[in-house]
Amino acid sequence: MYIPAHFDAGPDVIHELLTRPNAANLVTVTTQGLLATFLPLIYDPSIGEHGALHGHLARTNPQWSEAVIGESLVIIQGADAYISPSWYASKEEHGRVVPTWNYSTAHVYGKLAVHDDATWLANHVRQLTDLNEAGFERPWSVDDAPERYISGQLRAIVGVELVITRIEAKAKLSQNRPDMDVDGVVAGLDAQGRTEIAADVTRARQERQRRDAGRA
Repeated sequence: MYIPAHFDAGPDVIHELLTRPNAANLVTVTTQGLLATFLPLIYDPSIGEHGALHGHLARTNPQWSEAVIGESLVIIQGADAYISPSWYASKEEHGRVVPTWNYSTAHVYGKLAVHDDATWLANHVRQLTDLNEAGFERPWSVDDAPERYISGQLRAIVGVELVITRIEAKAKLSQNRPDMDVDGVVAGLDAQGRTEIAADVTRARQERQRRDAGRA
């Protein structure tokens, strides 16, 4: 992934992308070509040097059964938004501004393993459910459904595990703009209700300021 130095995501951004409840694209190279599936994932930091991502595929999805060539890739996407140049204070100064897109993303590479085991799948589904149900007023539990029904559902899926070997992450969040333009971006995003990425832009500016102070 192309990552200019000022958009290189730090460890805090990478940790947030890995650990927050999310779904991502699993991409594999097979003899049949590229295969990709969008699926919910959960991060387990205890496996290997960099941790692992756990998910599951429908048993009828051929991606799990096709032999993988080389590394597999998970593409995790954070909050993103269109950035209007009308938000920049510098527009009124010289007009040399254009639209752009702000986003955070991580490309997570690793070795893919398949888990066609009822115990592994039951633990995985329970962990994934508990992670995503956290914060609900009345969170649903796997135990709320009949055991026989859950067993049938588990037979219809296959587990996948990406043991992470390397991560490339990018946070393009207006770090290349002067503070007065960043103020406009945050205000514009907040006005649209895009509070998550507005907060990301604010954190990115704070991180840039800390780095600049450290180099001073």
